Amino acid sequence: MADRESTTAGEVTDALNNVSNGTAPGKPPRDEAKYQAARERGWVEPQNFDYEAAVAKNADLVAKTTGDEPMWAHKSRRYEFDQDLGDVGPEIPELEQELFLGKFRMSAGIKFNKLLSIKVVTETTERPDPIRNFNDAGLHPIVLENVKKCGYETPTPIQAYTIPAVLKGRDVIATAQTGSGKTAAFMIPVLSKLMGKAKKLAAPRPNVAKGWDPATDRVRAEPLVLVVCPTRELCCQIFDEARRLCYRSMLRPACIYGGGPVRDQKEELMKGCDILIATPGRLKDFMTDPRLLVLSRLRFTIIDEADEMLHDDWEEEMTTIMSGADANMDAQHQYLLFSATFDKNMRRVAKKFLSQDHVRIRIGRAGSAHGNVKQSIVYVDKNQKQQALYDLLIASPPARTLVFVRSKKTADFVDDFLFNNGLPSTSIHSDRTQREREDALRAFKKGTAPILVATGVSARGIDVKNVMHVINFDLPSIDHNGQDEYIHRIGRTARIGNEGLATSFYNDMDEAMAPFLAKVLAETGNSIPDFLEQYKPAENEPLDFDDDSGDEENDELVTVPNGATGDAWGAEEASIAAPQQTNDIANTWGSGGNGSWGESAMPAVQPLNAW
Repeated sequence: MADRESTTAGEVTDALNNVSNGTAPGKPPRDEAKYQAARERGWVEPQNFDYEAAVAKNADLVAKTTGDEPMWAHKSRRYEFDQDLGDVGPEIPELEQELFLGKFRMSAGIKFNKLLSIKVVTETTERPDPIRNFNDAGLHPIVLENVKKCGYETPTPIQAYTIPAVLKGRDVIATAQTGSGKTAAFMIPVLSKLMGKAKKLAAPRPNVAKGWDPATDRVRAEPLVLVVCPTRELCCQIFDEARRLCYRSMLRPACIYGGGPVRDQKEELMKGCDILIATPGRLKDFMTDPRLLVLSRLRFTIIDEADEMLHDDWEEEMTTIMSGADANMDAQHQYLLFSATFDKNMRRVAKKFLSQDHVRIRIGRAGSAHGNVKQSIVYVDKNQKQQALYDLLIASPPARTLVFVRSKKTADFVDDFLFNNGLPSTSIHSDRTQREREDALRAFKKGTAPILVATGVSARGIDVKNVMHVINFDLPSIDHNGQDEYIHRIGRTARIGNEGLATSFYNDMDEAMAPFLAKVLAETGNSIPDFLEQYKPAENEPLDFDDDSGDEENDELVTVPNGATGDAWGAEEASIAAPQQTNDIANTWGSGGNGSWGESAMPAVQPLNAW
């Protein structure tokens, strides 16, 4: 077995092309030879979770800490503003280190410039001028300072158009590729508009920075901003972004989601809340108690992953939530809807809530795959998948890897198979307790378990830096919106201009997905395998994804196509240079003539000891 440094992408291909008979699903005995081989390849010793010791004995568990991290995401430390110290709070170096460095900072990659040359389409009665840098965006000084602390140097296209639209008071429907900076696109302008007005707009609340007694200090939460998203993981990640951007301000963020201790989350709301990030089920439950939470002060309602939230499955919850947002009819209330995939039917539903002069922004083709993801489709018979997965992982340099499956049962089987063969894996799906889900994500982020097996429900909720490889052990089903799910899955890598790899196992059971896969590969310049050749679009044939992304009347083309030279922001006479980014990743897959996937070099890989 070759050592990690000499492994090439070609060896990964060879491993897949020479797959031996696979192991039937189930929990196999540990293969000692493979276990030792995994150790020699550089994988860390597997770390199992003692879930029984971690799970709360009752619902009123007070959050504990393991190291410097809270037991529950909603208990994560945030800046508690001292109301006696003016409009801007003093710096707290220890908290600043936690918020802006380490695992919380997603660095822009060397392919960030590709984000700056994507076609942008706007639909509006009056298009706001896009911003070219954060310094000239008219942001509140504290927000601007926090933006710089986050490492955001140049606005991505979705940020360049959304920030001025929100600052001008417009409702927005925005569609952009995964990993393009949508969370910052809505959080930055919203917080900037509220800074300086918070004392006037916010509800009275206790001075938590000097202590809090629930018996005497409790208040009801009256947020100014409501962010609703479909998954618990996404809720926690948006909360992390809010914690960073609210640093040193009086705006206090909180998050509520299903599965966490109800009493803990109620206690956070009782301390006062200006920015509330929530999943719809828990939010609806808390809205039934007006002594705990009311939405009458809302100035912004933000729906993230809006195409998912506006489906019929969420109709009851969203009707209740939207009604609560409309309660304050005299307020200057704005609706902001964001997603990577957003078909016409969903836009039609969304427009019921938006103003007539709302701005619709589309970055690239709605539902398009990210060009920085190197996609590979490999034919693997059903009974060979587990062995193929092992061979692929062991032939590759160790890296954070997401393995997507269709069912919870398969997630458990695959996790057991990998773990018992020496690979440091864990899994996440809806049958896991929330404690187990947060433990699994924490282990994945830290690199303790850098292989995470997940069901498709997690495709919209995982945003972890240095995810280098996404493996579709099972392709999504075409009958359950498989095209959109595929885009969201592979978008877990190549975030904010970084590169990544997506490998998908394909067999005859996935034939319904074949035409879509062939078109996506063609659109992004990836090689189309022989078994998909019959679905390959003809040369120079327009790619029709049947996604109605370009058929709306009055769409206005405002930038040059991808790859052209010129201004990516819509002004023909000007040109914006892509920022110079440094790549601090240790070594590179396929560099130096050692092999590559298709025509381009493989993404850089961070070794485990650097995590």
